[in-house]
Amino acid sequence: MQRAVLLLSGGLDSVAAAYLLRGVAEPALALTADYGQKSAKQELAAAYAVATDLGVPHRTIDLPFLKEASTGALVDRYADVPEPSIEDLDDTEGAAARTAAAVWVPNRNSVLIAMAATWAEANDISYVVCGFNREEAQTFPDNSKSFLEATNAALALSTRTGVQVISPTIDMDKIEIARAAREAGAPLHRCWSCYLGGDQPCGRCESCLRFRRALDGAEIPHKGGRVIHNNAGGKP
Repeated sequence: MQRAVLLLSGGLDSVAAAYLLRGVAEPALALTADYGQKSAKQELAAAYAVATDLGVPHRTIDLPFLKEASTGALVDRYADVPEPSIEDLDDTEGAAARTAAAVWVPNRNSVLIAMAATWAEANDISYVVCGFNREEAQTFPDNSKSFLEATNAALALSTRTGVQVISPTIDMDKIEIARAAREAGAPLHRCWSCYLGGDQPCGRCESCLRFRRALDGAEIPHKGGRVIHNNAGGKP
């Protein structure tokens, strides 16, 4: 079986992709980026726990220059993260677009994929795995199928081994991802899907709202923005 590098943020999409990958490729390494985001500590803890469940080595990529290049609310401690309503999430030409712009980190996914592909090529690994999805692709174009195809075209030229990005979630919305993750036994109780750091998810940012809507739609019990452990699947 071919091997893969997981880009694992610890959120719903990347955790689901890691578990849906099984049967397609064997995960060889999980990478999580610390670029000064407000939720870095929580994301790293979630990703490490998931990687441990999978029995995959985990490494952190420190990218302080991404924070230096960014002015968005994900990294600027003086900037408030937007708090949209549930209805705003589907306003892709208005409120959702403004929220996406407020938390945008310049060229982030391209940078992370380049780092992962570098490791993959150096270690004869075929794939980089991302948790892209069609729901967020509407306001985050670097989640889209067009981005994936363009990235793979570039990687075909920039890597001698032809490393490729794959995303088992790319045709799904968040509800479909939550259902598929549960069926795959993904430990959803490990997930951290909040733009902020803290003891508990804020419950108000876009990431929290999309996660909660996905869990409700998939009928997965949760409390305080976290999946109830006994209903999460995966290992305890």
